[in-house]
Amino acid sequence: MLNENLKIFRKAKNLSQEELAIRLNVVRQTVSKWEQGLSVPDADMLIAISGVLETPVSVLLGETVTEPKADGVKELSEKLEEINLQLALMKDARRKRLHLFFLLLLFVTVILAVTVIVSGSPYLDWDYGDPETAVAGTVLHAFEFVFVRLAPFVLLGAVVGAVLTRRKR
Repeated sequence: MLNENLKIFRKAKNLSQEELAIRLNVVRQTVSKWEQGLSVPDADMLIAISGVLETPVSVLLGETVTEPKADGVKELSEKLEEINLQLALMKDARRKRLHLFFLLLLFVTVILAVTVIVSGSPYLDWDYGDPETAVAGTVLHAFEFVFVRLAPFVLLGAVVGAVLTRRKR
């Protein structure tokens, strides 16, 4: 029992008999004798073996253990599947937020463009002798000047962004 379990857990840790012997400060032949059932390690050595193999002493002394990798691989694949699902959901949520941002940018740009066109630059007829009116007129003119030049690019970018971030079916 101990000999079989020792061999199974040593191989599960990808350790050769030589490597295990070095970690336990014994010769390789001692590990070989333990695995063949020709001798048994003392209590202190069992504790050291359990530490190196990261396995409780009770498991080492118990009945024959089946290969532990099969369950570990299944559990690991289930965790990876769950992580992939969470990442996919996060990616979809990010895509939705970006899509809504582009739609909002498109909507705001169109509303502002319609407002600028309909208003027809009313500040041109204002009396610029009054300092407050002069500042307000200058600010409105600067906004209109910049908006008219940037709006086509913003509009094009918003349309392209909305198309590229739409949900693929």
